[in-house]
Amino acid sequence: MTDIQREKMDYDVVIVGAGPAGLSAAIRLKQLDSDLTVVVLEKGSEVGAHILSGAVLDPAGLDALLPDWRTMDAPIKTPVTSDNFYILGAAGKVRIPNWPMPPLMSNHGTYIVSMANVCRWMAGVAEGLGVEIFPGMSCSELVYDGQKVVGVVAGEFGRDPETREPGPNHEPGMELRGKYVFLGEGVRGSLSKQVIEKFGLGAGKEPQKFGLGMKEIWEIDPAKHREGTVTHTMGWPLGKNAGGGSFIYHLENNQVYVGFVVHLNYQNPHLYPYMEFQRFKHHPMVAELLKGGKRIAYGARAISEGGWQSIPKMVAPGVALLGCSAGLVNVPRIKGNHNAMLSGKAAAEAAHGAIKAGRQGDELSDYETEVRSGAIGRDLKKVRNVKPLWSRYGLVTSLVGGGIDMWANTLGFTVFGTLKHGKTDAAATGKAADFKPIDYPKPDGVLSFDRLTNVAYSFTNHDEAQPSHLVLKDKTIPIAVNLPVYAEPAQRYCPAGVYEVIGEGQAARFQINFQNCVHCKTCDIKDPSQNIVWKTPIGGGGPNYPNM
Repeated sequence: MTDIQREKMDYDVVIVGAGPAGLSAAIRLKQLDSDLTVVVLEKGSEVGAHILSGAVLDPAGLDALLPDWRTMDAPIKTPVTSDNFYILGAAGKVRIPNWPMPPLMSNHGTYIVSMANVCRWMAGVAEGLGVEIFPGMSCSELVYDGQKVVGVVAGEFGRDPETREPGPNHEPGMELRGKYVFLGEGVRGSLSKQVIEKFGLGAGKEPQKFGLGMKEIWEIDPAKHREGTVTHTMGWPLGKNAGGGSFIYHLENNQVYVGFVVHLNYQNPHLYPYMEFQRFKHHPMVAELLKGGKRIAYGARAISEGGWQSIPKMVAPGVALLGCSAGLVNVPRIKGNHNAMLSGKAAAEAAHGAIKAGRQGDELSDYETEVRSGAIGRDLKKVRNVKPLWSRYGLVTSLVGGGIDMWANTLGFTVFGTLKHGKTDAAATGKAADFKPIDYPKPDGVLSFDRLTNVAYSFTNHDEAQPSHLVLKDKTIPIAVNLPVYAEPAQRYCPAGVYEVIGEGQAARFQINFQNCVHCKTCDIKDPSQNIVWKTPIGGGGPNYPNM
């Protein structure tokens, strides 16, 4: 690769990812100095195409970034009016009252939104300030000057599907260089992962933890629609098999977001997260809501759940990690977009100060300090023990213990100190022989759907002539190791049906249907042998979410 000649373009700041973090950084940089040159590179076919989030938005990030957003025709129109929490059984439910919950769990003042549409609107704001935004420009590698990150390679095409070497129609892409590079790729970003490993940014931190979030948009009977209503559930159908829960958000136009999250530290390799989601919709409470409605979109995305303990060092020479690239989600609140925006704003302010002082390519330590000691740190530190309590002791204990600890932290002290997470999610996977297979009901095509049918509603697409962006370190491991030891869980943990075992015995082979990939990153996280590497596909490939 080093002998490939590429054109170069220089900017003050290069931002990878047009999500809430990257766009907030771009906007803030231009607010501080309109003469700064700022570029945002987005791998989706358009801004918002790869954005999938719940989402109930805490406007704290927008209030700090764009105080007048309420007068700027933002697609943020549905305030939360009702908040419900339930523990489900197979046929019934128990409501958890709101009054014992810490104030930080309240959704008062928040909004039900499509973050895809919020990001499209933010992109318009950024472009109005002079930011250059290039969608369909996936960033395939970092550019270094010694041990300093100085840019990225974007827009490369034409590598051979088998050898991955430049083919006859190879387009080398461009080097976009900056005084600073911001990585706002979202959860388990491919370049962010490289930076964390190269510079040892995770040293002394707990391993990052993850969940798999799956989401459908439904149009329902207007008589059942309750605009502004937010419902969360825990318990059935997961039970003791895995941590997780659901969300049901009533937005405008008789639509509801129906989502399901499975924590990826589950042990039983027979667990099938996608089918747990489909089974959930047959609970009487959910089935009655959806009866007579229709599903109009589907998607899936990993969620960072490690919280305070798992945030890596966020800066290295010339580069900074923003938003979910660093893991800034508040797990019990199921919110991270506000922290992503605040992180982008903080990174922009640190970079602006450095550039104004004549610096470039160093570590933006002011950004790290602001994240850990400012509003983001305060938000995450209060809830830091909820996830490890849940992982260790289960749902009921985590509800009680986590609630007590959150109340204590709200009052300025802690009950448990700072608990550790322990194993990675991949290492948590148990051997197939130690667990019973799970018998899942067949989807009925009305409330529940098979994976491939649902993937069509993500509108995902990849050029079949490109190399697979899902790379095996060792091609023998899926059949030689993962199949006999773990019943090859890739067949089940992938929410898009990318991985298949074809045939049996000596004839068994592992097939990767990369065209189906919705870029959730679960395989990169959960594979027990850590044998799958998610690389960025060529520009524009992947899902095309309408208003997720």
